[in-house]
Amino acid sequence: MKELTITAVLKVYQYDELSEIDHALICAAMDATSRSYAPYSHFRVGAAARLANGVMITGTNQENAAYPSGLCAERTTLFYANSQYPDQAVTTLAIAARTETDFIPSPIPPCGSCRQVILETENRFKQPIRILLYGREAIYEVKSIKDLLPLSFDGSEME
Repeated sequence: MKELTITAVLKVYQYDELSEIDHALICAAMDATSRSYAPYSHFRVGAAARLANGVMITGTNQENAAYPSGLCAERTTLFYANSQYPDQAVTTLAIAARTETDFIPSPIPPCGSCRQVILETENRFKQPIRILLYGREAIYEVKSIKDLLPLSFDGSEME
């Protein structure tokens, strides 16, 4: 028997350690939470993507009484970016979440479905997407979704 060890490297920042351009992206994700439709969970998520051409796209989670019919902020953002700017790679994706009272203290990672969509977007443009996960107490930087999705399924297995 052989054992594999999988590790991920994340950088942890305080808000004031980030660049001005990253501040703007995180602020856009935070602001997007106010447009979230979350009448059931009251957990509002916003995402903001910076494209290679400098355009910023935002999206929010959209809930539905039939829970599987809703969509996460990460996917609404990436699907909109890819449909409106099909030739522009996403360079950075910022994600923020809040309850009814405040932004959450620790960053939240994307769910499994969102991780798979981020991977597909990375593969589509043949470059990693830098991810900033916002929390009041810290911001995590991930260089590629592959750090959060080890042993990923990327379609090459079907060839």
